[in-house]
Amino acid sequence: MRYYMLNKPPCCLSAVRDGRDRTVLDLFPEEEREGLHPVGRLDRDTRGLLLITDDGMVDQALLLPERHAVKKYVFYAIGEMTDGKAKKLEEGVVISENGVVSRPAVFTLLERMTVKDIEDYIPEARRSRYLKNPDGPAFRGQLEICEGRKHQVKLMMRAVGTRVTYLKRTEIGGIKLDERLAEGEYRRLNAEEMKLLIGLENEIRRKKLSLPAECQ
Repeated sequence: MRYYMLNKPPCCLSAVRDGRDRTVLDLFPEEEREGLHPVGRLDRDTRGLLLITDDGMVDQALLLPERHAVKKYVFYAIGEMTDGKAKKLEEGVVISENGVVSRPAVFTLLERMTVKDIEDYIPEARRSRYLKNPDGPAFRGQLEICEGRKHQVKLMMRAVGTRVTYLKRTEIGGIKLDERLAEGEYRRLNAEEMKLLIGLENEIRRKKLSLPAECQ
């Protein structure tokens, strides 16, 4: 089995293949791609930690909702962050038109800033629009969640009146992004990271063995 940590760049799909756009597997030499797949997904413009493997058990160990594997994201956002908004994020906010509420999360305000301070973290296509109010409020934050709905962090922040301009996953299931990896680079998981992953996989196997056959 093969286990890799990738520092995913933006404008790259979390998919095995795509007929039009570049995927994360295109970052690997063609001879290494056979059987590999990304564990879960990061949005097209989201960067950071993505695990790549040919072991299907990893998906269950990290992605099943009942696993509660923590995912950490660091982001920049435009808007005012207050104690009240932070409390809402931690208790759960509505993130869909169907009334779906996010699970409890942990929010950390890392730094209060202004829009002009985060200019380099605003996509070029939206930069001129947001910089019309350069002294407006902005901030850098961290969000820890245990689920992975599409656009989840962005939707949670939008629910409290802020807009994410830059998003990076830094950790999943205790495995932390190696910041020495440039965007687009990858490496095999080291012994300590494999120990964390094997522990999660063994837990899933024990749960399966404890269930009646008809429930598996």
